[in-house]
Amino acid sequence: MRVILMGPPGSGKGTQATSIADDLGVDAVSSGELFRDHQRRDTELGRLARSYMDQGVYVPDGVTIKMVMEWINDPVHSAGFVLDGFPRTHAQAEALDAEIKSLGGVDRVVFIKVSEDELIRRLTGRLICRNCQTPYHLLFSPPATKGMCDKCEGELYQRDDDKADVVTTRIQIYNQETEPVVDYYRRSSILREVDGEQAVEDVGKAMNAAISG
Repeated sequence: MRVILMGPPGSGKGTQATSIADDLGVDAVSSGELFRDHQRRDTELGRLARSYMDQGVYVPDGVTIKMVMEWINDPVHSAGFVLDGFPRTHAQAEALDAEIKSLGGVDRVVFIKVSEDELIRRLTGRLICRNCQTPYHLLFSPPATKGMCDKCEGELYQRDDDKADVVTTRIQIYNQETEPVVDYYRRSSILREVDGEQAVEDVGKAMNAAISG
């Protein structure tokens, strides 16, 4: 099954993507994970992506599409996928449709709705361990010791794209570029909408119902 999860930054797509992928027996990936993987390997695409991400703006379509399509076309993912945060633009949506048309296309698109105030509260509290990449949140899952990872005692830091001014920019760009993609899928019969401000387990139940329905 081929599923797309959509929603603004901080809407919880990543949390739900892993659970849904496990239930469906497929792999999940986010464009952000692909960007960071390329950056860790210091590829040309990774260096280019970093220059945009550090400013809180989206990476150009050509770069993003190439990374995602490489992942989709890997035979390991032939059973299907859950895409977290891709496509983000109308051009990306059309490119994805063209790429997987022969497979039967996308089966379901789920849009997670969250207010802007809640998004800012969620995003500006996120921290990441420099060593093991374990995520924390100052409000929802704080470390036992301030600034230190519970697992490896590594330093915790806030990603540049989670700082308040960058977060605001990210949300503004989302509204400009990604909401038209939601409309693109809304015109078909595959889009479902879920309230992302419920408890995590309730969001999960709603998303499972949306996908199976």
